Amino acid sequence: MKPIKDIKILTIILIVLLAGCSDDFLKEESKSELTTTTFFKNDAEAKLAVNGLYMLLHQDGLYRNVGLDRFYLMGGDEVGTNRAEDNETYNYTWNASTAYVYDTYKALYEVIRNADLFISSIEGNENVSESVQNQAIGEALFIRALMYWHLTNIWGDVPYFRELLSIDELSTIERTDKELIREEMRNDLDRAYNLLPASYPASDLGRATKWAATALKAKYFMMEENWAGTLAECKKLIQSPNHRLLDNFADVFDQKDSYNQYNDEIIFAVDFFGRDAIDDVFKQSRQNWYNPRIDKDEPLRRNEPGVSAAFKQALNERNEWMAGYGKMIPLPELARAENWEDGDLRYSETIIQEYLGFELQYPYFKKMWNLDQENHARHNSSVNYVVFRMADIYLMAAEAENELNGPGEAYEYVNAVRARAFNPDKPWSGLSKEEFRTKMYDERKFELCGEAYRKLDLWRWGILIETIRNTEQRPHNNPASNISEKHLKYPLPEEEIILNPNLLNTDATNNGWQ
Repeated sequence: MKPIKDIKILTIILIVLLAGCSDDFLKEESKSELTTTTFFKNDAEAKLAVNGLYMLLHQDGLYRNVGLDRFYLMGGDEVGTNRAEDNETYNYTWNASTAYVYDTYKALYEVIRNADLFISSIEGNENVSESVQNQAIGEALFIRALMYWHLTNIWGDVPYFRELLSIDELSTIERTDKELIREEMRNDLDRAYNLLPASYPASDLGRATKWAATALKAKYFMMEENWAGTLAECKKLIQSPNHRLLDNFADVFDQKDSYNQYNDEIIFAVDFFGRDAIDDVFKQSRQNWYNPRIDKDEPLRRNEPGVSAAFKQALNERNEWMAGYGKMIPLPELARAENWEDGDLRYSETIIQEYLGFELQYPYFKKMWNLDQENHARHNSSVNYVVFRMADIYLMAAEAENELNGPGEAYEYVNAVRARAFNPDKPWSGLSKEEFRTKMYDERKFELCGEAYRKLDLWRWGILIETIRNTEQRPHNNPASNISEKHLKYPLPEEEIILNPNLLNTDATNNGWQ
């Protein structure tokens, strides 16, 4: 990705136009108040505009903090908090007026509105070369489809538009059936695939490729249980020359060197490296949630004479520190080695309960933490947010093949993932279709835990409620007493309903919350 200093001026102008006018969705600038001919008078401006879309992904309600993690990770059967905080999320007491629900909803539509404007302003613009148009439109189509993917996952039927709407149109728009939205987004991703390159030079890593579009299209198919479509897209990725499973599981998550965070397994990541212009707004603070708190929590025997000082010295010698929150830690069942398959090498690379010879009070996600203080200080980490990686694609292919034809050819995909997880290898074989399906529940959990896949998996399998009710939680959380059918979809934010009552026309219950 180009250095952020190169995109500063135009990006800020665009954000002011489309986001700075008001905090409310319906009070944004309308299409009648924006003249697209004032935009993109050359290739450079078109490129800067698309860079601005990537920048909008760096909002707290999306990828910079735990905005999306609240919907996909927190409150599942993998992650808990080390103290009685974030209770709305972990205890399922959120509702239509919960602040973070509105924050993420607004942030998703802010990206969509900008993408709509950029596509209409770039496409057919005689001031912009065809090659730049193609890539810019492909990237914008992918980013918009990613936002609608989140919206339809979290809320189901939502307002849907493909061009910048007027205030009057926004104030009366109704919800659109999620199946139509998903169909049109898949069509957009087909177009993006044809417009986008397969790879980029090092200076542009972090941009969407045709393989990112393929992965997202596979995800769309999976949510509809269109197994043939899922398998076809996954096979395209598996057969691509640009991505592969790494030989070593731990290497996938090695982001200590900020200059070398990408690897062949990562298909798409939201890039946070090198973005220190305009204060530190472009670095991420999500890392704080995975990192421990020294003194308050760690190490376990910190109050014994000399222990805390020795631990701090050991950290300092490595230029490390524990300056996080410790609020996304493994739940007790996941943290126990006996609950993992015997010999699973992923356990020791995923869960850590001792560091530098000191026992820790809590378990942590080793693959997700980063204690380096030079590049990943508190509230200022350059660790990228990995959105899609190849192990997920292989497991999706296995699941889809099994649902279509049984486990016969599905073993190839799941065993490719398990090959690096066991030594000697422990390939699956001899399973029925139903046994394969059930074992996949745990295989995806152990391979992908802590990476914001799990709650969506539990939801699409139809086992979210029963799983949460039967999962051992931290003492200060009790989601089992609150979770019910209505928690399978979030309500549209109350603020939006007040501004536009038509949002209830097709569902007066607001996903069961009214």
